[in-house]
Amino acid sequence: MVWLTVPLAFLIDLVVGDPVGVPHPVKIIGQAIGRLERFLRRWTMSSRGERMAGILLALLIPGTAWIATWVLCYLAGSIHGMVGVLVAAWLISTTVAARGLVQVGNSVYTYLQHEDWVKARQVVDGIVGRDTDRMDEREMVRATVETMAENIVDGVVAPLFFAFLGGAPLAMAYRAVNTLDSMVGYKNERYLYFGWASARLDDLANYLPARITGVFIIIAAAFLGRRPINALRTIIHDSSQHPSPNSGIPEAGVAGALGVQLGGINYYDGIPSYRPHLGLADSELNRNMIKQTARFVYAAGGMAVLSGAFIAKILVG
Repeated sequence: MVWLTVPLAFLIDLVVGDPVGVPHPVKIIGQAIGRLERFLRRWTMSSRGERMAGILLALLIPGTAWIATWVLCYLAGSIHGMVGVLVAAWLISTTVAARGLVQVGNSVYTYLQHEDWVKARQVVDGIVGRDTDRMDEREMVRATVETMAENIVDGVVAPLFFAFLGGAPLAMAYRAVNTLDSMVGYKNERYLYFGWASARLDDLANYLPARITGVFIIIAAAFLGRRPINALRTIIHDSSQHPSPNSGIPEAGVAGALGVQLGGINYYDGIPSYRPHLGLADSELNRNMIKQTARFVYAAGGMAVLSGAFIAKILVG
């Protein structure tokens, strides 16, 4: 029934999103990661110990997420088949963030339209790790477009991809992997060894979805009247320069499709960090590019749902 459940989940995300006051599985996963990290660190006395503890963390959290989701879906299905479908669809919808991505982009766009630089920076500060206090409008637009483009993979296509492969349990396990990476997958002193397994697992999980997303962006560029050939060319030539083996593909694709240049100098705690450029500056990187990027978020999600449902229906019936 994934051909029905996953499209329904995507529709729930688009219409409802994440209602305030409703317990969110990702928040529960985050709390579990924090508690398990504190517990495991009590027993680590060396870099090797940290790495082994990190491997254990990377196995336990997604595994537990898969089991808990499977049990919930099983219990719901035992009540009634349609109850099982609805519960699975809701659980999958919590792993998808298309609506949330676009809402954040729209918030930045609206504040920029009203020239409210303070609030615009506050929103951008919530979605990036770089310094935002001295960002001008162009840098805020760049940060927003980069974040939206990057998250087309782990916020939209990847959870849908895993939902089609293994239903709500596998989609939730993927979200656990992604949450692990966002919490401990840093190359700093605290997480260099402890977060190594989580970061590598996230890279592996996103490898195929990122490349599928690149194809979707190229197709979407053709339908949206943008630059599909330029998107393909930019992915081929520029994406490998990105620090992430996966994030560079959607960012390069969107940059090429829009004819803008992403990347450049970012500041972290006042320290400059150069990010290789993606794409050529054929067009101005202005606030309207946020709206254009939102169209790619929806288009990629729509293509993921339609293609996945079609393949699932053919294979499973």
